Amino acid sequence: MIEAWDTWIVFGVLGVALVLFIGGWWRYDVVALLALLVLTIAGIIPSPEAFSGFGHPAVITVAAVLVISRGLVNAGVINPLVRWLSAMSSRPGLQVAALTGLVAICSGFMNNIGAMALFMPVAITMARKAGTSPSLLLMPLAFGSLLGGLLTLIGTPPNIIIATFRTEVSGEPFRMFDFLPVGLAVAAAGVAFIAIAGHWLIPQRQAQTSPEELFDISEYLVEVEVPEKSNAVGKTIMDLNKATDGEVIVAGVQRNGQRILAPSGSELLRIGDILTIEIDPESSQAMLDATGLLLAGSERSLEHTVSSEQVKVIEAVVSPGSAMVNRSVQHMQLRRRHGINLLAAARQGQRLKPPLRKVRFQPGDVLLMQVDEATMTESLATLGCLPLADRELKIGKPRRVLPALAIFLTALSLAAVGLLEVQIAFAAAALVMVAGGLVTLRGAYDAIDWSIIVLLAAMIPVGIAMETTGGADMIASSLLGMGNFVSPVIVLILLMVATMFLSDVINNAAAAVLMAPIGISLAAGLNASADPFLMAVAIGASCAFLTPIGHQSNTLVMGPGGYRFGDYWRLGLPLEVIVVLVATPMILWVWPL
Repeated sequence: MIEAWDTWIVFGVLGVALVLFIGGWWRYDVVALLALLVLTIAGIIPSPEAFSGFGHPAVITVAAVLVISRGLVNAGVINPLVRWLSAMSSRPGLQVAALTGLVAICSGFMNNIGAMALFMPVAITMARKAGTSPSLLLMPLAFGSLLGGLLTLIGTPPNIIIATFRTEVSGEPFRMFDFLPVGLAVAAAGVAFIAIAGHWLIPQRQAQTSPEELFDISEYLVEVEVPEKSNAVGKTIMDLNKATDGEVIVAGVQRNGQRILAPSGSELLRIGDILTIEIDPESSQAMLDATGLLLAGSERSLEHTVSSEQVKVIEAVVSPGSAMVNRSVQHMQLRRRHGINLLAAARQGQRLKPPLRKVRFQPGDVLLMQVDEATMTESLATLGCLPLADRELKIGKPRRVLPALAIFLTALSLAAVGLLEVQIAFAAAALVMVAGGLVTLRGAYDAIDWSIIVLLAAMIPVGIAMETTGGADMIASSLLGMGNFVSPVIVLILLMVATMFLSDVINNAAAAVLMAPIGISLAAGLNASADPFLMAVAIGASCAFLTPIGHQSNTLVMGPGGYRFGDYWRLGLPLEVIVVLVATPMILWVWPL
């Protein structure tokens, strides 16, 4: 039996969860799990149903789509698009239109972040070749990936969630291409607006032509020699940092005509070694005095001495789900565990000051690293970092394109015509890709964003609790009570706008879970079909254009584009207005009240 105070407990827990979501002190999956456990302990969610979300069709579908996306990437399905983009005109307007349009199309059939990861290096390379700022391309790229998610059921997790909520009211979920009429109109209008108006609304940050110029490491590099009387002889590279208050990064050692790049911290120093070190100029003299090292006196450029055929200097961006978030170099032990030597880091276009070993990384930080080429891909994937412009644009194995496409299109067709439920069709496709070698078993597990899985699995029972305790009906009744003389169309618009603003500050999947029950209750109160209200929630949840925290795509481009928090609304606000203006009549036409 539902008690009146159960509703207020749910509201209280959701209120605290929203504050924690917005504040960002804890990861969103941790917050969602905490909300689930509190409501379960309070007896509002029955204990046997507490973790039922992990078997929910939406959760299974999201996990399967992530694995399939990895398989398509590994097979090289989008290689032709990447090659075409990298060779296209340097005109900014055409670049914006092509990038935004292509990433939108890809995002309709694969994970948004996967599409972003593929096209972001291309965008940066294009900007540098054209001598323009990457900021002109990266925000449109992020927004295009969100717009593309509107096209199909599998385009974004909110669509999958909304489809399952529809089962409650009509007995059938939304099908694969039920989102296409409205989504295509909105995406086309959005891409057109970005291509036409983006140049004037996107802030143009200082363009950089190379990683070295972005971080300007030349003024930090110096060559020093280990003389016979130096107290550094026989000591390890790690000991150099202990000898001075500054931070010493040894990028290379020249010994007997041989170069050792990104040497281990346990490497012993010998008489005659010449070290290429990176150190703050203000700390260099103190380090020399403390160690007895001597300046080597080289006046040549040292930037080329920190890389070779085997050791690359690359840029990478910290993704929102990275293991590095809120952790420092000391905690991560990058050199010992992953063979990575961190040379520099930048946040929102500004180089972070040393000591780097104490910096706690944030999503969107851009890192300059020395990486062993042989282990680069695996190391970056383990850390949750995405390589930027230095990555070679050779992705996947083209000879596997046809098998990958055949598997994907078969699953797509079976789900579209209703022969198999979408979660069954795509789980089977993911399994076939693993069995066929398109994705390794480890790669399949790595492809799944477990933070999203936990978020969805935890929030689904919480959303159901809001519905079963009458919370959704209470909110809907309040809205209807305030708008006795307001038409259902205005209520629909208000629901869409409210969902948009909620998705601007919390994860869009969580926004969909919370707003879908309210949409259903509003429809019932108006004696209208639930379909247009659910579709409005789906559109609103996927259009988080005002902040860098609403969606991972926005977060990823913040560092490489040099954007500030307040930059997003300049393009995002008019874009959201256009979305509402286009989506409302389309929803009412395709899904009448």
